[in-house]
This record gives sequence, structure tokens and C-alpha cells, in this order.
Amino acid sequence: MIALTSQIETPYHRLPAGLKLALMCLFTLALFLHDDLRVRLAALGVVVLLHLVPGMRFAREAAGHLKPLWVFVLIIAAWHVATVTMADGLRVILLLLAAVGLANLVTMTTRLDDMIGVVRFLTRPLRGVGLRTQALEVSIALVIRFTPVLAQKGAALVDAWRCRSPRRPGWRIVTPLILLAVDDAERVAEALRARGGVG
Repeated sequence: MIALTSQIETPYHRLPAGLKLALMCLFTLALFLHDDLRVRLAALGVVVLLHLVPGMRFAREAAGHLKPLWVFVLIIAAWHVATVTMADGLRVILLLLAAVGLANLVTMTTRLDDMIGVVRFLTRPLRGVGLRTQALEVSIALVIRFTPVLAQKGAALVDAWRCRSPRRPGWRIVTPLILLAVDDAERVAEALRARGGVG
């Protein structure tokens, strides 16, 4: 759901990363403060329109990145149907779709080094008192970079399971996915150490 930077050029690419991240934070905060269904529905509509501004090709690419989100939507919907709290469930689903959709849009239109630059700027006071912030900057970059990679590997595991069994994979792919994540983490750690570490 956190996507890599899109190769489709949009007007959002030219906006400063700090401005986009600040607006995203304010938008999400406003969503949490207003639980009115109409407000959250309007917010989701705004997010959809923002995705459509650059064109249908960009909107389809963004929608593709959001496919894993529907699993969580179904789980939330099932729970609230079972507990007969459908209105609350709809509020949560609208919040989830709007907030994650906007975050997806921001990551698709912001270069990774620009995001790290914002983190570096925000942590400048910490460096003033002697704290090292490079590890935090690298950690954020790695989370953003590897989230879509892990999602792709999870999809590949699901496809591999379906080729070998008529049953649904479910929890059975959790362990191999964790092992893949640990293996990737070890490789990245080795690469960082070979380049002198994060300092």
C-alpha cells in the first residue's frame, strides 16, 4: 500500500515533499477528529478526485497498489456486521480508505531522498544536542522501500501455493514470508556494513 515513486509524471511531483507530508498529516488528523459519515465520505471523494487529476493511467496504477487494503476492509466489515455495529464499521472503513489512499498518493509522487530530507530537517534539533539521527533516516527509507517489495513477495507466495494446492493459503504463508523478510533484512544489513554503516 506504500508505493514506490510513480514514473508517470504528475503535477504533484513538482510540489515540495515537506508540503505534501504536512498536508497529509493535517488531512489524517482532521479525519480522526471528525467521525461524521458525511465528512469521511467527502474526504474519500477528495482522495479519489486527487488520484484522477493526473489521468486514468495513474489512477489505475494507484488502485493496483491499494489492492491489499481490501483484505482489511473485508475483515473490518465482517466484524462490524457480526457485532451489529455497521455504522461504526463504515466510519472505520472510510477512514482507512481515505488515509491510506492519500498516503499512497504522496509516496507515489515523492522521491525517497526528498522524504529523507524532510526527516533530516525535522530531526535537526536532535543533532544539536548530540544525538545521531542517520539510523532513523535510513530506517524510514527502508520501510518505505521494502513495503511494496514484501507485498510483491507475499503475492508470489500466494500464487505458488495456489499452483500446488486447491486450498486457500491463509496463515500457511506467514512463516515463509517472515523468513523472506528476515533474509532481506540480513542482506541489507550486510550491504550497509560493507559501505561503512549508517553513520
